[in-house]
Amino acid sequence: MDKKTHPILLAGICLLFLGACTGGNTEGQPAGSNPATADTTAANEKTDTRKNILFFGNSLTAAYGLDPALGYVALLQQRLDSLDLPYRAINAGLSGETTAGGRERLDWVLQQPVDIFVLELGGNDALRGLDPSATYDNLAAIIQQVRTKYPEAKVVLAGMEAPPNMGPDYTAAFRKVYPRLAQELKTSLIPFFLAGVGGVPELNQEDRIHPNEKGQYVLLENVWEVLAPLL
Repeated sequence: MDKKTHPILLAGICLLFLGACTGGNTEGQPAGSNPATADTTAANEKTDTRKNILFFGNSLTAAYGLDPALGYVALLQQRLDSLDLPYRAINAGLSGETTAGGRERLDWVLQQPVDIFVLELGGNDALRGLDPSATYDNLAAIIQQVRTKYPEAKVVLAGMEAPPNMGPDYTAAFRKVYPRLAQELKTSLIPFFLAGVGGVPELNQEDRIHPNEKGQYVLLENVWEVLAPLL
């Protein structure tokens, strides 16, 4: 959750990285269901013929600090519905998630059918100074596992960059991970997920870390630009 190539964003993006590793948010896990409505919910899911767009990420996808209904995934669902597009946006974001952690929990997430898989992970790896080659391997394994189970699924990779305080060699190496993955594994690529948000005070919460309600609309557009041609 950070950026080096846009100087005016550096300070805010460093803060964004800090926020990605904080909080106990578990929005990627199933919430408890009301027994009185469980049967109805199950029945509705069985009759829901929409295709699934699964958003697999960290606190940015989980809309940390906000009501999930205000996050970019929920906003995307509103747009899909307004356009009568037969897709369901599923939020599998989990605060503090690394690529290794995502790789470990992927089996659970893939229990539901996936038609489009949006992968937003890696920012916490950079914050911890993990080897970019390990980040590459984990992201590649996630993509390959999705395609093994759902060969027809389309994959969208959300690009991230390392914070500048990690040093030029590290940030340069990390920056290459996403375009290389997209090219070698033939995925769609969002060049930088936080473009237009990082370092912009009015688009972030009071902690200057996580995008606020207005910032979520910018994330929505960043995703929509790449996602729309796949629908």
